[in-house]
Amino acid sequence: MLYSTVLRFLLLPLVLVGTVLCSSWAAVQTDTLPSPPQVPVRGYLLMDYQSGAILADLKGEERMEPASITKLMAGYVVYKALKSGKIHVDDPVPISEKAWRTQGSRMFVKLGSQVSVDDLLMGMVVQSGNDATVALAEYVAGSEETFVKLMNEQAAQLGMNSSHFTNAAGLPNPEHYMSARDIAVLARALIRDFPDQYRRYSVRSFKYNNIEQQNRNRLLLTDPSVDGVKTGHTESAGYCLVSSAKRNDTRLVAVVLGAERERNRFSASETLLNYGFSFFESRKLYDANTPIVTSRIWKGQENELPLGVTQPLYVTVIKGQAPHVSTTTTVQPIIVAPAQKDQPFGDIVVKVGEQEVSRTPLVALQEVPESGWFGRMIDSILLFFYSLFH
Repeated sequence: MLYSTVLRFLLLPLVLVGTVLCSSWAAVQTDTLPSPPQVPVRGYLLMDYQSGAILADLKGEERMEPASITKLMAGYVVYKALKSGKIHVDDPVPISEKAWRTQGSRMFVKLGSQVSVDDLLMGMVVQSGNDATVALAEYVAGSEETFVKLMNEQAAQLGMNSSHFTNAAGLPNPEHYMSARDIAVLARALIRDFPDQYRRYSVRSFKYNNIEQQNRNRLLLTDPSVDGVKTGHTESAGYCLVSSAKRNDTRLVAVVLGAERERNRFSASETLLNYGFSFFESRKLYDANTPIVTSRIWKGQENELPLGVTQPLYVTVIKGQAPHVSTTTTVQPIIVAPAQKDQPFGDIVVKVGEQEVSRTPLVALQEVPESGWFGRMIDSILLFFYSLFH
């Protein structure tokens, strides 16, 4: 019996190669893809939501003033507090003098009144109220200054390396900046992590204190595929807009910064979105938390370890190039327990033709603790023979 067990595991391959999605490995032809459009803004970036692929950009990594697009990060921090149970949507929030006096766009809350978290979120998202944003910041963190620290910490966690915040609402400051790439990363995270809260960004108007204000994102009226996200404007930042649209199975995020005229931010965003939808498509390769390969694990309470990805794996290709997509999975040759959930043990390489387009960690989908001393001893013997033959 020991002999048959040895043979079984000695025959395990050293490297596991995943199924090739398509047999063709021909080079991708890019001569049918026109150059990205030229639009009258300081910077822009177009991203595929599903894969995170950047489809076009102009100064996408450059630091620029985001104005009220800052409120996306303020919202993200508030939504985390809601999700954790620290605050609740029906909590009454006292309006401080600082919040009431905040300059710029307003929800028109009254000094000394109490406004629900839900209403303040609508005032921040739809009306772009600076007063609402400061009131939420003070309620979540005790002060706007502490809240801004949370915003900067969250930016670091999301990999927003070209962003820094000095206030919650997006008021001008030389040390307050974001890049178009970082804004797209943030918008993508917000849509992914808080889909219920994201519905607020498609609301066209909101009335509070007998004052009804329209959502400043005019694309919500002109393009039925657009369901967000946020405008921004100051004299120094110009007119800015981050928009998201979904057509069929593809969602795109477009960021435009520094337009000189208000209409230019909408026309530029529309042009970028149409370019992306016309020439690109996203395809799902693997579902999240579903075994892609299974590997032998030694000295564990289980003999097999399922490996997969923590998020759905997508690839974005030029339309018509899907037949050239292939994947290869590579697994660490010897895995010894213990294994922690989400611990990487290999990767998945996605290619379009001969070009590598992404490399994603292949992680453990479950925890496998060490076995007892007898199991570890038996596996040590088996592993010795396995090593001889490999």
